Amino acid sequence: MKSPSLKIAAFLFALFHIYCNVFASISELWLSAIHFGGFGALCVLMANETEEVQKDKFRYWSNVLLAVLAVSVSAYLILFETALYDREAEFILSDYIFAAIAVLLAIEFTRRTTGWFMPVLVILSLSYILFLGRYVSGVFSFPGLSIETVLYRSYFSSEGMFGLTANISSTFVFMFIIFGSFLLYSGAGDFIVSLARCLAGRFTGGAGIVAIVGSGLMGSVTGSAVANTVSTGVITIPMMKKSGFGGQFSAGVEAASSTGGALMPPVMGAGAFVLASYTQISYLTIISVSILPAILYFLTVSYFVRIEAKRLKLTPENEEDRESFTEVMKQGWHFIIPLGVLVSLLVMGRTPTTAAAVSTLAIILVSWISKNPMKWNDIFNATLQGVRTMMSTALLLIAVGLVINVVTTTGIGNAFSLMIVEWAQGSLFITLVLVALASLVLGMGLPVTASYIVLATLSAPLIFDLITQTQLLAALQGGDLPSSVQATLGLFGGDAVVALREMPLEMKQLIRQEMLDPELLTGMLLSAHLIIFWLSQDSNVTPPVCLASFAAAGIAGTRPMATGLTSWKIAKGLYLVPLLFAYSPLISGSWPQRLEVFGWSCLGFYALAGLLHWHLEIRLNALSAGLLLLSAFLLLWMPFGIFYHLIGAAILIGVILWQRRIIAATT
Repeated sequence: MKSPSLKIAAFLFALFHIYCNVFASISELWLSAIHFGGFGALCVLMANETEEVQKDKFRYWSNVLLAVLAVSVSAYLILFETALYDREAEFILSDYIFAAIAVLLAIEFTRRTTGWFMPVLVILSLSYILFLGRYVSGVFSFPGLSIETVLYRSYFSSEGMFGLTANISSTFVFMFIIFGSFLLYSGAGDFIVSLARCLAGRFTGGAGIVAIVGSGLMGSVTGSAVANTVSTGVITIPMMKKSGFGGQFSAGVEAASSTGGALMPPVMGAGAFVLASYTQISYLTIISVSILPAILYFLTVSYFVRIEAKRLKLTPENEEDRESFTEVMKQGWHFIIPLGVLVSLLVMGRTPTTAAAVSTLAIILVSWISKNPMKWNDIFNATLQGVRTMMSTALLLIAVGLVINVVTTTGIGNAFSLMIVEWAQGSLFITLVLVALASLVLGMGLPVTASYIVLATLSAPLIFDLITQTQLLAALQGGDLPSSVQATLGLFGGDAVVALREMPLEMKQLIRQEMLDPELLTGMLLSAHLIIFWLSQDSNVTPPVCLASFAAAGIAGTRPMATGLTSWKIAKGLYLVPLLFAYSPLISGSWPQRLEVFGWSCLGFYALAGLLHWHLEIRLNALSAGLLLLSAFLLLWMPFGIFYHLIGAAILIGVILWQRRIIAATT
């Protein structure tokens, strides 16, 4: 921003957000509309400051017109919403005009800030709900809605462009972006980079590892991948880029790490409480069994960081190139205070917006302890920087609301979930694949917790049944059976295999309670629900609607969809670890069994990470890739036993030593 008047407008716009989030009580719909109008106007007016546009009078005045329209559609919703409901939501001509303009502006602003993918997706989604759905056969057929209904739900309702994602953007995402901007402007970014160097610089990919640990710990408290991404990403993404990682990879690591925060005990966001209430399993049990899986997830992310650092030939820093820990803390200890305030307020139960606002104020106050106190001009510039950073993310999240509206209105997510039972045909693996796909579709229209609840209702009994199948079959074929169980099997010819295949789920439940240990059943039930809960997180990092990845891309200045694909690859633990829930005693077993699974899995996941990245110490070839695949299979397939696990570990170590020998021979 170059124009003084535009800078002042942006600063006042930021103050308005802070005031609404901390002090005022304003309609979420109105705040989201103002959020869109303001950022849309700033977007096109900033474009007018470029020399190219100033020479082209047509583009210049077109941008001015777009800015006026952006403000107008926001004002129209606020001024005439009551009149619409007085008419019982019956549209008049002006309603059609302003609603259509709002949708078109959302498409255009997103095209300007993030490229063509999201606008095309929005256009296809709206076409599907209007007329394309009637040409699709099967469960995805949709008769179509009138243009009045679509425009109403897109513009006036809390389910469209001013719905959930816009509300997220205008509240804690904006507040955390401002918080991060102040942190960086006060010099905390340099402090954290120095701290990362002295703590993790000795390790390969140390900056990325620090980002993983910080995002994981913060995410456990916030419970929101998007809020976590914007709060820590403004620090960790520049730190990783400065250490030599690419912007897209850095954003992917941050999004993947932030997504894992909700899986990390002891807080797990709201996840552990929802699981506890939904399954009637104690909160303490849930967080205790979730520790090892969460560590496994973050290890998988750190493996990608290490392998990428090896690929880029990033070397650990020499001891003499790093400042001592004591010296770093002496110069920047005061920067820990705002972070401590933020975490403390969140733990105390304060809202994220209040915590971010108070922590931002703490940054200003503690800066006066340092050599560079933040004065009025610094506060002004830090606020402007936050507005600039927020712009593309805000407009993108508003456009995403149009896609979410289509998903929820047409019922695509529910239709997809109901197909699972028919398609799986008794296969646990196919069931898990279908649940993962359903969670992705549902995640486009629902928050993670809501997506988990819907999928758990539809799929948890089926997954639980398939997980217990082997144990129950062994118990039924093991010898003496209670008379009631024998009588039940007799109804199906006495064959346990046939009986388990044909009897209803309710009947199986009664037999399970009779034949299996209650503690084992509890572990298997928790396994089924944790599978769904983990898979429900994938919408944060999986295209086409991956909010955490989009937020990280806005900070890194990278292409959103490409960043989404990168974070999707890095977050593969979201899919791999649930397989252990299903096929190993990682959740349902005793602690020695869990630790055994954990230990072999640490090695197996490293082999898989090398395969996915096609690099370990050096680039893979067909032979090394085949050996890694065999190693991962031997390490992760728990029925093999310790002998085969040792062979798998030996193969992995052999490949690493072989590649290191090649490196030594070529240097």
